[in-house]
Amino acid sequence: MTGPDPSTHVLTVPVGDEQLCESVAAFLAGGLAAGERVAYFDDDTADAVLARLDDDGVDVTGPLRTGQFQLVPGEFTRAALLAPLDELDGLLEHTVRSALDDGWAGLRFTGQMNHGLTRPGGHLLEEYDRILARAVRGRPVHALCVYDHLRYPDDVIDVMRTLHRDEEQSSPLYDDSLLRITRTGPAHIRLAGQVDHGNRPQVRRAVERFLERVAHGDTDTDTVVADLASLRFCDVAAAVSVIHAADALPVTLRLRLDHVRPSVARLLDRCGAPFAGQLEMRVREPRALRVADAVALAGERPS
Repeated sequence: MTGPDPSTHVLTVPVGDEQLCESVAAFLAGGLAAGERVAYFDDDTADAVLARLDDDGVDVTGPLRTGQFQLVPGEFTRAALLAPLDELDGLLEHTVRSALDDGWAGLRFTGQMNHGLTRPGGHLLEEYDRILARAVRGRPVHALCVYDHLRYPDDVIDVMRTLHRDEEQSSPLYDDSLLRITRTGPAHIRLAGQVDHGNRPQVRRAVERFLERVAHGDTDTDTVVADLASLRFCDVAAAVSVIHAADALPVTLRLRLDHVRPSVARLLDRCGAPFAGQLEMRVREPRALRVADAVALAGERPS
């Protein structure tokens, strides 16, 4: 009798790059924690994914040096997507065998395949995906296929959905592709992206609704936490709205802003945050690697 298939082959359809980076970074971090080799096939999003891993507190410098984390450069990814399908099959087989032969608990990989849309002769992403499915089946291999609305036409996404048994589900409090707000705990939210005049009213309403639910719910806490590690920009009006939201909380509650980027913290300071009695702020300097730095670290690995 055969046991359950140890592999997973999951589809995710992000509405924007904030959700894309959130999903991919969590997927890669899970593999690193499990002792698996992880590989990211870059096309144009690796810098953003590396930044999100840093925002999430995942240090990839060690895994890059040991070979646990492999960042495949964009030019290699694009060449593979334009190569004959049997070459792609061989590449996937080599990647899987190499990870297992090197003693890792398994392999997980993800990346961008949208360059395959430009392949002469039309869309062949269905064939790519079937090859990938064969490569992972029956082995401790996990694939996350990313087909986002920014890079793929709806008809292609519809076809790819039919080829995947499992799709990653997402229920954000708000996502307009510029800013994404997710609930990470009973009294915890996370903001990722940018707030400006275009989405400020909607963001303010989403945050106020969350604060109201916490204030009038049965959550046993005296602190509401907003993780701003991935909030790269907010304008003056948005900063003022945050301060006003803290002032409007019941006296039994405080609003704590965690992992605030220095540029955002300076703006909040100028708008009066130090004088808001129910507002606390913790600042963190981002230290994300760029792709070139990551490739250089991987090159330091002993042969």
